[in-house]
Amino acid sequence: MRWSKSGGHGDTRGGSRDGGAGDAGPGGPRGYHHGNLRETLIRAALELIKEKGPAGFTFADAARWAGVSPAAPYRHFRDRDALLADVARRGFDQFEAALTRAWDEGKPNTFAAFDRLGKAYLDFARREPAYYSAMFEAGVPLDADPGLKDAGDRAFAVLRRAAEKLVLQAPEKERPPALMVALHIWSLTHGIASLFGRGDAARRTLPMPADDLLEAGFLVYLKGLGITAPR
Repeated sequence: MRWSKSGGHGDTRGGSRDGGAGDAGPGGPRGYHHGNLRETLIRAALELIKEKGPAGFTFADAARWAGVSPAAPYRHFRDRDALLADVARRGFDQFEAALTRAWDEGKPNTFAAFDRLGKAYLDFARREPAYYSAMFEAGVPLDADPGLKDAGDRAFAVLRRAAEKLVLQAPEKERPPALMVALHIWSLTHGIASLFGRGDAARRTLPMPADDLLEAGFLVYLKGLGITAPR
């Protein structure tokens, strides 16, 4: 939770309105279609995150990967943090879409929908490690980019809506605040995804599937709330 990662190829040595281009760094394109530098820089950031992590490359590295001059990216992004913020925003947009599909308004029942929701979270971390890293590990302040903050809030809102339905399963006089439950479940799921479910070299080994660990943790948490999931 696909994105547009396509950067075109072509000879841009003659320059363009986005800036002159030369040979790209290892693995990068030699140029880009006229006027498509923004998308090429997004792709560059994703590839460099995969190779070096979100803190392992500079703005100049992204320009080199895209095959343009060091000054050219400034036509589209204020600095490296702005580039990473845009990558993270796109990631959160896709993350929200994946969680929304998985939750499916709680159908056919809250517990089955929650199971899908947790699996969708882990699946996103596995399939999109570069986006996941940009979203949660790049250190870009959410409030520095209104679009990024809004995208992150929309993704969390899916978890909160799910938690609101879940707490209705608890004994009426002992129901905890839905926001607290959403934060607990987010912390549990995110911890397992980041430690054991991610799709890059930082994943720790585990003697069981990450999905099974999450399911077990969720059932223990439900028991503490006085909720018994159907078998």
